Amino acid sequence: MKKVAFYTLGCKLNYSETSTISRAFEEKGYKKVDFTDTPDIFIINTCSVTENADKKCHKIVREARGISPDAYVAIIGCYAQLKPKEISEIPGVDAVLGAAEKFRLVELLDGFVRKPQPEVFASEVDQATKFNTSYSINDRTRTFLKVQDGCDYSCTFCTIPLARGSSRSDSIENILSTARDIAKTDVREIVLTGVNTGDFGIQQGQRVERFIDLIKALDNIEGIDRFRISSIEPNLLTDDIIEFVAQSKRFVPHFHIPLQSGSNKILKLMRRRYLRELYIERVAKIKALMPHCCVGVDVIVGFPGETQEDFLETYKFLNELDISYLHVFTYSERENTPAASMAGTVPGNQRSDRSKMLHILSDKKRRKFYEENLGRNSTVLFENDIENGMMHGFTENYIRVSAKYDPILINELKHVKLLNINDQGLMEAEDVQTEIFAH
Repeated sequence: MKKVAFYTLGCKLNYSETSTISRAFEEKGYKKVDFTDTPDIFIINTCSVTENADKKCHKIVREARGISPDAYVAIIGCYAQLKPKEISEIPGVDAVLGAAEKFRLVELLDGFVRKPQPEVFASEVDQATKFNTSYSINDRTRTFLKVQDGCDYSCTFCTIPLARGSSRSDSIENILSTARDIAKTDVREIVLTGVNTGDFGIQQGQRVERFIDLIKALDNIEGIDRFRISSIEPNLLTDDIIEFVAQSKRFVPHFHIPLQSGSNKILKLMRRRYLRELYIERVAKIKALMPHCCVGVDVIVGFPGETQEDFLETYKFLNELDISYLHVFTYSERENTPAASMAGTVPGNQRSDRSKMLHILSDKKRRKFYEENLGRNSTVLFENDIENGMMHGFTENYIRVSAKYDPILINELKHVKLLNINDQGLMEAEDVQTEIFAH
């Protein structure tokens, strides 16, 4: 029985796809092992969002070769689609598979026998038209379920349409069936994920369903306690979606909404499909209906043309907005994107300084959000996340709670009262009632 190990770089979508591919290996009789357990085969799922992700790919290949010098190393994912030839030239790589081929790697690389030259299976991205159902299982308490793939947007900084192809979706019927299968595994929370999740509903190039109808259907699935939307563009986060989540049985009060800049000038240069005024409206609507809703924000610093005044406009915008945390990205040039050749390059030290400022702001926002929730009763889903005798979990509205380790609590929902914030910035809580929610 050959041993296979997986390593995933990048987003939740990649994790869901790696998990699905790993199950395909196990169904064929391979044994899934840890990366360090001298595997016979390494599958490395790559990301291409930042330059750093490319460097990580090189490093992981070196690590794999050090662990198992004779193992077969295959590279899949976004970086593999964008630069298959470049990756095939990394010492130690045996195969590269693009977006249209990665789910067929067990059949394409029959037997995983190393050859004198690396094999490249990477057709043009417009061949990636099939939707492959994917979800993570056994990796975490929460499952990441892919409902949408690809993107039809043309943001000037982004390589994702080049790496994943056009927007396409699973059907509501298939997703409901998959959710029911997941429910049988004792998973308590499903996170809906995609490249552009709110664009759900396109099949074979035609819009046939809508995201709002998907979440309404999922809300009636028995056996899953929580659904969470991983990320949704502000222009696709409609009033009816917000209103539905506000009264939903299972969808939790947490939205992660990419902003990228608080400057309309920069948003236009990025070719985003909204201006800051719409973002203000979306947050106001959420908070009016769900005052304790968690709102996370993606923001990019150092985009070409971003002056110090533009950055300070973004900082002031975020500082005044009722949000809960930031995911801060330092802009990095990506080949074949319009932004890479734009004027007004921001020096690296300025990008770094701006990133630090927003990271500090994020810490302040998170702290304020946690303080606003002190004294409230919440439900925590405890995960197999143990550090120094303490275990951790998340409330419905994404507050990370720390509690003394108790193995019976793992993957269980517990009613708690949020008491205080510890030195690590995590919430501490006490039981409100002793019984644990059971399925």
